Amino acid sequence: MEWYIISSLISIGLLLLVVEVIFIPGTSVAGFIGFALMITGIILSFSYFDSSTGWIVLGSTAVVSGIVFYWTFRSKPWKQFSLKSTIDGKVNEGILDGLEVGEEGLAISALRPIGKADVGGKIVEVSSLGTYVDSGTRIRIIKISLNQIVVEPLN
Repeated sequence: MEWYIISSLISIGLLLLVVEVIFIPGTSVAGFIGFALMITGIILSFSYFDSSTGWIVLGSTAVVSGIVFYWTFRSKPWKQFSLKSTIDGKVNEGILDGLEVGEEGLAISALRPIGKADVGGKIVEVSSLGTYVDSGTRIRIIKISLNQIVVEPLN
């Protein structure tokens, strides 16, 4: 029964350390708990058995841990969980076609200074010159650059 407790504590501790290092990097609860379980298993091996058995358990735990971490970093099993695609899109991409400086529209959300507007039948993200523009206010495009539309309220 003692061997079962010791091997379970060390195995679960090692598993939690691998999870900490690979899947949730940083210093978190899983790493602390895993390390504590491994230390507890080693301490119990010293108290249940003689010191030579405790040293053997300590040495084997160190060797097995080294092998597991080497294999984990070498074979990269976490690659199947990682995101491999990138987002290339931008705000208002392709929607600026047909919009021109001087065109008028309607703010459909409050511009603080960024919000949504209906310009030429298209809903686009626009920004004001730093002023607050209420929803429902008539606006005019004063600048279009790099997918950014700058507007001013009409008085």
